[in-house]
Amino acid sequence: MVRFVDVQKSYDGKTLVVKNLNLDIAKGEFVTMLGPSGSGKTTTLLMLAGFEAATSGEIYLNGQPISGMPPHRRGIGMVFQNYALFPHMTVNENLAFPLQVRRMDKAEIERRVKTALEMVELPGFGARRPAQLSGGQQQRVAVARALVFDPDLVLMDEPLGALDKQLREQMQYEIRHLHDRLGITVVYVTHDQGEALTMSDRIAVFNDGVIQQLSTPAELYERPQNSFVAQFIGENNRLRGVVEDIGSGNSCAVRLSSGELINASAVKVARKGDRTLLSLRPERVKINPAVNGATNVVDGNIEEIIYLGDHVRTRLKVADQTDFIVKIPNNTDRPNLKEGMKVKIGWSAEDCRALDDA
Repeated sequence: MVRFVDVQKSYDGKTLVVKNLNLDIAKGEFVTMLGPSGSGKTTTLLMLAGFEAATSGEIYLNGQPISGMPPHRRGIGMVFQNYALFPHMTVNENLAFPLQVRRMDKAEIERRVKTALEMVELPGFGARRPAQLSGGQQQRVAVARALVFDPDLVLMDEPLGALDKQLREQMQYEIRHLHDRLGITVVYVTHDQGEALTMSDRIAVFNDGVIQQLSTPAELYERPQNSFVAQFIGENNRLRGVVEDIGSGNSCAVRLSSGELINASAVKVARKGDRTLLSLRPERVKINPAVNGATNVVDGNIEEIIYLGDHVRTRLKVADQTDFIVKIPNNTDRPNLKEGMKVKIGWSAEDCRALDDA
């Protein structure tokens, strides 16, 4: 449905904020553009919406080039972080506005406004003004306004950024359920990794104007392709070393600076002598593992224990690093640990990924 072909964007004619972007988005997909500030994700969304022009390359919507098409002719719904509701209009008037612009008749406008309010569970709120609504209610109205004219595509730019944590999480599920129910195509921009993992069919991780990896949430989390993605998505332990051997089946052996030899999956290393950063998720590490329960077993010293309800976050000194994290589920099998205790920790080679030393 959406296709970016060799798209580049520069604001000053020198520095590219989006570089050689090639991206396809299928009809009905929920694709999130995720990345830090200045990574190019919002600029990409604005080019698709028509608020910014690409410096080079072409963007296609339903097979048609749209670079020369003004925003109002693209038929795209848009939801902004600050809601962008007209404060002097009622909710009904805000929802009716995009329909009036499209010269729909009064009866059709009334029907669509009523349906849109029911869709976001705000029937009976039509006579209120935005100032009389809570932040979550205003955001629902903004979503309803983006959907009221039945667009094929809806763009959302940090739409939940102004909400508190609990309401933000609730709205994540509501927007996702709306997407599933209506079958609309959504392109969503956020810097919040948890939001992206919760809502998306696929996630494009941006950094320095380039998509670093485009994958499903599970694929991104479980199999990051480089050290930037591994660090940006979820919590991650890092151990630096040098490749000592490359084995068969994408395996390798890495010698840490502290001397330990670690077996890992060779993802972004090619030969013996390569410097590498080992990536390991905290929940994949076991404390005092069974004798044959882990491929790699090393010594650790417990520096800090933090109780977080559903799990216990344990910070250890491992291989000369003091920020190695292990997440222990809070269940009946939880070991009795104390700060200062010396322990063995272990993990499988499959859970440890040898990436670029960025």
